[in-house]
Amino acid sequence: MGRKWSNIKLKKAAADQARCQNYTKVLREVTMAVKRSGPEIESNFALKLALLKAKQNNVPKDNVEKAIKKGMNEGGENYEEITYEGYGVEGVAVFVEAATDNPTRTVANVRSYFNKVGGALGKEGCLQFVFERKAIFTLEKNNLDADELTLELIDFGAEDIEEEDGFLTIKAPVDAYGALHQKLEEMNLTVAESGLERLPLNMKEVGSKEAFDKTMKLIDLLEGDDDVQKVYHNLEYNEEFAES
Repeated sequence: MGRKWSNIKLKKAAADQARCQNYTKVLREVTMAVKRSGPEIESNFALKLALLKAKQNNVPKDNVEKAIKKGMNEGGENYEEITYEGYGVEGVAVFVEAATDNPTRTVANVRSYFNKVGGALGKEGCLQFVFERKAIFTLEKNNLDADELTLELIDFGAEDIEEEDGFLTIKAPVDAYGALHQKLEEMNLTVAESGLERLPLNMKEVGSKEAFDKTMKLIDLLEGDDDVQKVYHNLEYNEEFAES
């Protein structure tokens, strides 16, 4: 009985921590969207998406309103967006997007994560030929046909639509984000997720389970940091290493 209750408590604590951390990241996304493009939802697609995420994660409305005010510089911390580029074990490329009110703290944390697994932070721009930035939209497939949807959206910037695990993923240039978002809304299609993503142009295989585990640990450490919003990498997933 004692052990079972202990396990339940541990699981609940882990879930609470994950939810809390998710709140932090979503609210920071709201703040940064307002800071970039203002508080008007109709003209700020990033804010619209961030508010949708807040709703999906059951973030309290009071917290969301405070995050919007922070973006308008009405008190609170002054966040800035910073990116970090580096290499993990065996040259796996890792690109980090952060939003922080203390860049000194954030870079020290990020550097320590790379060092912990034998990787290293690189100079700004060192990964410019490893990732490409694209607008990405993910929809539930339902009754949609990928070819028909491509024809419908090609004039609005859609370059490619991939189908996997019951979802359709639309890829487009960064500057087509707004037009595509609007078109999908006009078509009454529910966007499960959208944003500007960094896609790897080439994947990197590692030669051992140890190297694979260290890379996964680095990604976990980075994603677990409150200041880190997104982590991109070009590690080739190895099912054998992951399962053993």
